[in-house]
Amino acid sequence: MNKQLYKLTLCVVLLSLFLAACQPAAAPTPTAAATQEVVAPTPEPAKPTEPPAAPPPTEPPAKAEPVDLEIWVGASVSEAGQPPDDWAVYQIAKDKLGINLKIVLLPTAQTDADAKINAAAAANDLPDLFQVNREPWYRLVQNDLIATVDDLLPLMPDRTKILYSNDISNKLVTIDGKLYGLPQPGALPRTDALVIRQDWLTKLSLEMPKTLEDFTTVAKAFTENDPDGNGKQDTYGFCGYIESEGVGLLPGLGKRFEWVFGAFGLNGAWNLTSAENFQLNVRDPNYLKALEYIKSLMDAGVVDPDWPTLKKDEFRARWKQGKCGIMNEHFAALANKSNYADFDKNFPDGEWVVMSPPTGPEGKSSMGADLTNVRIFAVSKQAKDAGKGEAIARLLEWMEGEEGYYLIGFGTEGVNYKKDENGFVTTKDIDPEKAYTHKSQQPLTQLRNMVFNNNEIEMKARYVAYKTANGREMDPLKYLEQYRAQPWTEATGWSIINPPPGGADFTRFYSENLVQFVLGQQPLNEQTWADFLAGLDGMGAKDYEAEAKATLQISGFLK
Repeated sequence: MNKQLYKLTLCVVLLSLFLAACQPAAAPTPTAAATQEVVAPTPEPAKPTEPPAAPPPTEPPAKAEPVDLEIWVGASVSEAGQPPDDWAVYQIAKDKLGINLKIVLLPTAQTDADAKINAAAAANDLPDLFQVNREPWYRLVQNDLIATVDDLLPLMPDRTKILYSNDISNKLVTIDGKLYGLPQPGALPRTDALVIRQDWLTKLSLEMPKTLEDFTTVAKAFTENDPDGNGKQDTYGFCGYIESEGVGLLPGLGKRFEWVFGAFGLNGAWNLTSAENFQLNVRDPNYLKALEYIKSLMDAGVVDPDWPTLKKDEFRARWKQGKCGIMNEHFAALANKSNYADFDKNFPDGEWVVMSPPTGPEGKSSMGADLTNVRIFAVSKQAKDAGKGEAIARLLEWMEGEEGYYLIGFGTEGVNYKKDENGFVTTKDIDPEKAYTHKSQQPLTQLRNMVFNNNEIEMKARYVAYKTANGREMDPLKYLEQYRAQPWTEATGWSIINPPPGGADFTRFYSENLVQFVLGQQPLNEQTWADFLAGLDGMGAKDYEAEAKATLQISGFLK
């Protein structure tokens, strides 16, 4: 091949390659389901942009100001003072709960506490949360000064489960189906019962009295036969004092003589056996018989003659001095080591044992009324309207949690108390002057009634067994156990009966006449009794009964 032919051939090959390279690629063979598509041109990549500018720095959100909460509460120990300013609860409330807490202790006497609350109500200056007795509580609800608290219960689930889930307790603070208070467990039920000097029974060769007739026989012997062997007639078969709680609960002679009315089937002011039988017990003919029996004891001189005027402390001084053979006494006031010490010192061989209530003419017996007690804590409507309900619930829930419960109930662990191997509170190996039981430390636990729920931890801590001077074991809880095993009359419904229409005048007329009858200051017979009932009716007793019956039926206490 010559050079010209070679150049021509090379040009043709190069041209063919060039044209092939310029042809578009062949499309893939379509399948049966494929359709012809137009291929969009590939977009050019986006040009990089500057990152958005960071927002200007802002100030951190302001911390919410603590909520001011003021609480008025009854002191756990009347003679102890306020919690100290450096009380750990104050700082925890502020740091953890966002609450500036202020505690005010109410006066010890019920009338003084009521007066303080009534004065605050009149000035429209009730505290945010406060403990209140039922009668002023009821008036405050009627005057729209107390808020409903149903909506607070879900905000404190643990506390509600422990304290506010008892239907009977809740009924005591319910009006028209709404809760107007928080029913904190109150005084233990069935704590006051009859006890008798077993050493006197033994000395005089007497049997435990079982009937009212037996009681009279033993009481006379204790009064007249020198059971203490001192050669003097300075003892009494029965000792008591007036501890009346108003017509709604225990009127007139009070709980110290309730066992007598129990022998006639008539404990307290009201008959709650059925709606058909409901009435004031004074209308029952057996009530007059019960008073006649009590008067017979007075006439026989077997009851301490000073009982109508004695104060509680004076009554207790009498039995500690060995003046009493039988009494109706609180188990802890009798058997706690500090309370029993004086009697133990004076009479190391003396022995109080529980006595069952004597039976009456028809074989009935009852130690007294069994009531579910509560301490009412109310939220003022002013506080609720100010939006403080959530803070109140937050505080109460913390109080019932482990930290709050032990701190408020017993103080600081390792300083004021410790827990034993079973988890029970003890002061063993604690500096005695730092122990929560020491007088100097009592201000630390002044709010314990806001957290205590009568569980086993509390009971064993409060009521400790010990040895008497002669080596006998004294266990207050064993007394309580025996007290509770006696016959009692269920009467919680009494607690929701509102005050009588005549208020204090009605109660005074009722109570003073009963005392005068048994003391012989006015004759006690069918005619004078009829006059007494007529006097009650003249003060609105029938209307009072009708209103009380309706209240009890609506609440479910009376059927």
